[in-house]
Amino acid sequence: MTTAHDFSFAKLDEPGQINLKDYAGKAVLVVNVASACGFTPQYRDLEALYEAKAAKGLIIIGVPCNDFGHQESGSAKDIREFCDTAYHVTFPMAGKVEIVAAAKRHPFYQWIADEMGETALPRWNFTKYLIGKDGALIEAFSPKDAPLGPNMLDAIKNALAA
Repeated sequence: MTTAHDFSFAKLDEPGQINLKDYAGKAVLVVNVASACGFTPQYRDLEALYEAKAAKGLIIIGVPCNDFGHQESGSAKDIREFCDTAYHVTFPMAGKVEIVAAAKRHPFYQWIADEMGETALPRWNFTKYLIGKDGALIEAFSPKDAPLGPNMLDAIKNALAA
């Protein structure tokens, strides 16, 4: 059976991979991000969530994508500089991926489509996927779901307790 632990992302601005298998035993929140979106201020809450829950076993991975409104058109260097300067992001950031075009879709997002159906794929920036300690997909959250909102906090609390 395929789990999230079977996937990896290129690192944003350094050689190597973010291997999800390295986070076995931790809950992981994967978020497709963009620097010029109305939801971009969620970086602040995502960073606060990461700082509050990382020691308890939560990993957040930001995955830049330019598919939605062309709101992440910068280079890896531009994205890193923006995240560092504007939001002081310390959680892992992946390299830019494609999601919409099935032929070019990153394998992690194809797995999301296979697990939950095409309608579960992001329709906009800041869609979030909570992965359990065992690599199973627990829940998808829309861009409108606030990272520090009760729905997400309850789901993360349950994932960390499992």
